Amino acid sequence: MPRFSRKGTTKVFFLEDIAAESLIPTRAELTDATALSPQLAAVEGFQLTNNEIETPDMEHTFDSKIPGSDSVSDSSMTFYEDEDAATLEEALAKGTTGFVVFLRKGDVPTSKSMDVFPVRVASQSSEYTVENESAKWQVVFSVISQPVLGAAVPAAGTP
Repeated sequence: MPRFSRKGTTKVFFLEDIAAESLIPTRAELTDATALSPQLAAVEGFQLTNNEIETPDMEHTFDSKIPGSDSVSDSSMTFYEDEDAATLEEALAKGTTGFVVFLRKGDVPTSKSMDVFPVRVASQSSEYTVENESAKWQVVFSVISQPVLGAAVPAAGTP
């Protein structure tokens, strides 16, 4: 099984809107999306987890569990700050709703490696440091509904 690094492969986008109820963007919507990858320094969260329910009983010494509700871990992204432009800061302003789209294996049409997270920007803040490093800022996202995981990347030339 060939392995790969997400760095240099995975593409991340922000879309203001997705027309389809399935929440799967078209190629045109992806093309018009705001590319986050070039300024992305770190990603936290964006992982679907299940909150299992314990179901112990008096008959057994083993405490079984059943699947409970799903949730997404606290999610944030840290970006390198652009000294001249504020394009990403404007696109990801506090209160903005939209979709964070990950193409996990890169932009490989028909690969079932696209994850779509419906989000609202909860906060946006600068990071301050006296260390010898590039200026950064962070966005905290609230995932507001069920994400779509493992969708097919739209083929090139499809509407």
